[in-house]
Amino acid sequence: MPNQRLSFKEMCARFDVTPRTLRYYEYIELLTPEKEGRSRYYRSRELARMTLILRGRKFGFSLEEIRQWLLIYDQMGTEAQYRTFIDEANNKLADLIEQRRQLDETISDLEALRETTRKLLPPE
Repeated sequence: MPNQRLSFKEMCARFDVTPRTLRYYEYIELLTPEKEGRSRYYRSRELARMTLILRGRKFGFSLEEIRQWLLIYDQMGTEAQYRTFIDEANNKLADLIEQRRQLDETISDLEALRETTRKLLPPE
């Protein structure tokens, strides 16, 4: 819907974000809505950017990393943005796999300690 235009309130509802979050994304210039007096309106470009921001945050990317993707898109286009994202996604996946390995190790250690401790109790 290229002619779609959402108000500030509609944008918050559509993306399930607080007004404070939306204002912050504008403040740090991740979003640049159209302004008419005191009202702000968001078109398809801002909706796409918001989708990317929220996806990036969901996967643990920093706002600065997301800012770089948006700048790359603005300056060099989709292909460069995709290539950068793939590189950063590979790095993030490696980090998440390592975190999972550490978490699995911690769970195993805690389970073993629990069983050792249980054996120290008198039988019920």
